[in-house]
Amino acid sequence: MIAKRERGKMERQLVASLTQACEQAKPLLPGFCWLTHQVDYTRFPDSLVVTWVFDTHANLANALKGDARRQVLALTADALADVGLDGNDVSHHVDFDSEEACRREHGGDWQRRLRATAVRH
Repeated sequence: MIAKRERGKMERQLVASLTQACEQAKPLLPGFCWLTHQVDYTRFPDSLVVTWVFDTHANLANALKGDARRQVLALTADALADVGLDGNDVSHHVDFDSEEACRREHGGDWQRRLRATAVRH
C-alpha cells in the first residue's frame, strides 16, 4: 500500500510512463488506439490493470495471436519499471479491449465498461 501523500506522485509517474508506451505502440500495432489504467492504491500494486484498446475485435484478435502481445507486455513492463515496479510477470496487470466491443456491450460508455472490468480483477 502506498501512503496517501505518495499516491499523486505515483499517479503522475504512471501516466507519464504509460503515455510514452502508448505513443511507442501506435505505429507498431495495427488498430491500436489508446490505453488506460485503473488502480486501487490501497491494494497497490496488485490492483493495477493497464487496458490496451484496439479499434476493432478483428485487430485485437490479430494482435493477440501475433507478436503484438509480446510487444504490449514488454512496453507495459518497461513503463512499470520506470515507476519502480519491477516484476517478472506483468501479464496479470494487462487487459485488452476494443472500441467495437465497448459500443456493442456498453453503448460506448468506457467508464461503465472499465468499472465492470475492475470487478473481474
